[in-house]
Amino acid sequence: MKKYLLLCFILSIFTNISFAQSYAFGVKGGLTASFQKWNNYERDPLFAYHGIVFIESAQEENKVAVFAQIGYHVKGSALRNRNFFNPINGQTFRPPTTKFLFNNISLTLGGKQKYDWGESNKMYYLFGLRGDFTISTNFDQYESINRMFNTLYYPDDSFVRKWNYGATLGGGFEFAITDYVAGIVEFTVNPDFSRQYFQQPIPNILDLRTGQNRTLRETEIRNTTFEITVGLRFLHEIEYID
Repeated sequence: MKKYLLLCFILSIFTNISFAQSYAFGVKGGLTASFQKWNNYERDPLFAYHGIVFIESAQEENKVAVFAQIGYHVKGSALRNRNFFNPINGQTFRPPTTKFLFNNISLTLGGKQKYDWGESNKMYYLFGLRGDFTISTNFDQYESINRMFNTLYYPDDSFVRKWNYGATLGGGFEFAITDYVAGIVEFTVNPDFSRQYFQQPIPNILDLRTGQNRTLRETEIRNTTFEITVGLRFLHEIEYID
């Protein structure tokens, strides 16, 4: 029932914008720098990508707009190994980077405040509230290692929080290409308020190295991403003739 009400609310936002006097829509995407805190310990950043479709109101003066957007975002973190010297053959090599990927669908509802920048360009800042759903991870490639050592050295899908929420804030520029088409350059910061991953302490786990039982400590993961985005904005203008 809650999911149905949420879907109705989302559809009403899109409908209200599209039936406004004028509205704009478009596509955008770009690079993502994703950071995660594992139990308050910062992992190496993951460099990935995102893609978004959006719709927004476009009043006559085009100073304030409400928007809705949905996109695909790869979030996560990495463990980058340092150079390793092999004394047997005298060579130096770097082990491959270990990546932890969360593939998320994000819905953001918010507003923009716009300012004139030159004759036909605009700059703006934005703020929105965001909901995420995790559709997949890459944790299956680490299952064999966890089973081998009878522990959760690597994260497990069973502890992934599928639904998360957070905020999106940032700003950008609109560059007029024609009267109805504009280019977009945008920068946003996207912190999560909820936990992407949460594993409670697990007692009585046999440690194969010591032969004794131990308790796995609690593990939680939170996301923050920085995104650089470029795209195209198309104006759909409605004129009423008396």
